[in-house]
Amino acid sequence: MNAATPLPSTALSRDGEATLAAQLAARYAERIEQQLLAPGARLPSVRECARRHTVSPSTVVAAYDQLAAQGLVEARPQRGFFVRGPQSLRRPAQKPPAATGSAPRIRPTDAAAMIRGMFHGVGTPGPGMGTLPPDWLDLPLLNGAMRRAMADDDSALRYGEPAGDLRFRTAFVQRLADIGIAATPAQLLTTMGATQALDVVSRTLTQPGDAVLVDEPGWPIEFARLARLGLRVLPVPRGAQGPDLEVMRALAQAHRPRLYITVSVLHNPTGAMLSLAAAHQVLKLAEAFDFTIVEDDTYAYMAPVHAPRLSALDNLQRSVYLTGFSKILTPNWRVGCIAAAPALTERLIDTRLLGMLSTPTAPERALAVTLEQGSLRRHAERVTARLEAARMRTQRLAQEAGFHFAAPPQGLFGWVDTQVDTERLTEAMLDRGWLLAPGTLFHATPRPTTLMRVNFATAQNAALWQTLGEVRRSL
Repeated sequence: MNAATPLPSTALSRDGEATLAAQLAARYAERIEQQLLAPGARLPSVRECARRHTVSPSTVVAAYDQLAAQGLVEARPQRGFFVRGPQSLRRPAQKPPAATGSAPRIRPTDAAAMIRGMFHGVGTPGPGMGTLPPDWLDLPLLNGAMRRAMADDDSALRYGEPAGDLRFRTAFVQRLADIGIAATPAQLLTTMGATQALDVVSRTLTQPGDAVLVDEPGWPIEFARLARLGLRVLPVPRGAQGPDLEVMRALAQAHRPRLYITVSVLHNPTGAMLSLAAAHQVLKLAEAFDFTIVEDDTYAYMAPVHAPRLSALDNLQRSVYLTGFSKILTPNWRVGCIAAAPALTERLIDTRLLGMLSTPTAPERALAVTLEQGSLRRHAERVTARLEAARMRTQRLAQEAGFHFAAPPQGLFGWVDTQVDTERLTEAMLDRGWLLAPGTLFHATPRPTTLMRVNFATAQNAALWQTLGEVRRSL
């Protein structure tokens, strides 16, 4: 199957042994069990489902009744049918809180289920994916770096260093200097990717019950991870220039947060870049209300080196910088890095050692080779040039199909306004074999939205946008 071909959908058979209602129920049951439909997700209305599958409303009612009898869905009066989950997920959805109100309750399994669903059973990259297509990556570069890193080296036979491979940390210091962050190898520690880096920082600097500021829209895994740590998640609306500073001030004054976790450069999902003026104001608020800024620079190699980094402006005084290499090099090499003030670095190492005795030396040493020889930089230049062409093509296809971007297209992701509820759009597109990333996924408290995230590298498909347009008209 090539990238231009959507996944096949399963049609209902009028000649089969099973009734239409049983087939329809089985189809939705499979999606629920595979977590393509997350706990709390709303099934299509009876009328919409009947139209979509060309069956009678009574057939849909019978199918939904079968799902309810199996304990997979529940009927909510005047609202429809919803996928069941743990008891905590069966409460009515809460309204978004006011800026100075209590922190929202997060439904952590939603993010995990929906993320798994985005990747489940997909043979080719899709518009909702979060990584580059494999054919954009450089396997010979990876193989060559690994061979050179491990030649005549017995480090793979021992535990790694407590802070991570020194050769990698030394090489990475120059990369940090390129983006304006002055640090020494002693201020760095490695992790199993940027996700673990965020976890290490959160566990070191917070306790259950603490409040944490986050960008909204933002990364769903981060919302869920923080909730599972018992932290109170305080969403701050994120705009084209940065966070809503008035909301941030109000939340900071009311809740005294311990952290502000942000993607300042090529924000996920909007692609926005923090302005210099906004960066200065965020640093002032951190000083005034005594919270630490955790700057996630996951997309660093796709961004201009001169883009404002809070950690560069702050010199790692009230900020912690972290990044990873999965987006630019390979998702399989789980290497992340944290840069922090010297005193904090020792605490972070202790936290990481308690969760994982050491990180694997081999990929860290191989990454050092790519940094020392400049091969990672050259690869990143090729990727960003290809990504620029992909953005232009995707933007043209989207506009021709009648869609527009809610934020200037930059980096890997685009934030598209579909003008219809993207949960409904996602369900309808799933019937046609396309997996999307609906906007509700990127909110701390799920809510209806017309926005969705697309991956420019995997959305250059005229058939995708043609189908999106057709489905939108039907909705």
